Amino acid sequence: MTSSPADASRSPNALAPHTPLPGYYKDEAEHRAFLQKIFDDTAPDYERIESVLAFGSGRWYRRQALLRAGLAAGAQVLDVGIGTGMVATEALGIIGPKGKLVGVDPSPGMMGQVHLPGVELVQGMAEALPRPDASSDFLSMGYALRHIGDVSAAFAEFHRVLRPGGRLVILEITKPRGALGTAMLKTYMRSVVPVIALIAARGRTTPRLWRYYWDTIEACIAPETVLQALRHAGFVDVKQRLELGIFSEYTASKAQ
Repeated sequence: MTSSPADASRSPNALAPHTPLPGYYKDEAEHRAFLQKIFDDTAPDYERIESVLAFGSGRWYRRQALLRAGLAAGAQVLDVGIGTGMVATEALGIIGPKGKLVGVDPSPGMMGQVHLPGVELVQGMAEALPRPDASSDFLSMGYALRHIGDVSAAFAEFHRVLRPGGRLVILEITKPRGALGTAMLKTYMRSVVPVIALIAARGRTTPRLWRYYWDTIEACIAPETVLQALRHAGFVDVKQRLELGIFSEYTASKAQ
């Protein structure tokens, strides 16, 4: 996860990942506080419920997506929005002992659930990554695009911290194109998953998190807007791969 959508006080070039959702917050400051609290509070339940939600994006899928994006042994990886470490776990298995992984996330609660030897955890936001220029070979972000405050600023930071020739992959859930698919996914995420979360979760706020997830998916910017933002940040070879009609893999490279 990362931060929150832009407001009127920000740069006129800011790109919010989705339209505001006043049912959860009233302004930017309240939104940031909402995200911080809900992710901290639900961290102990996150992986358990995510395994129910992401019926097509489990460990095998995450590993294959990383490999398709060009992750290889020995890479220096920056995992933005590391959360509880689900993408990082698969990355570590690919990069091996000669690789290095740094995870960045604004939620101490989420990072407190990461138990991966050798991983460096840094509290921070995608729009202002606390990492040196050209310090990573590969950048990953798993299902956190919708929680970035300013997509344009984040993509500029991604470009800054990657070395020439470095690659990135952004995994995200995309609203289905058809009305029937959208209705089915909405019912699943707003009704079925919250009920399962209510039964299985230890935290009372966990069902609300998954309802919020759908609302951000439904209001999210279109894939072409994401691709254009990556190009505008200076990336080349920008592509989207869509799996099962809902799982987007955005990939790009920093020019040599």
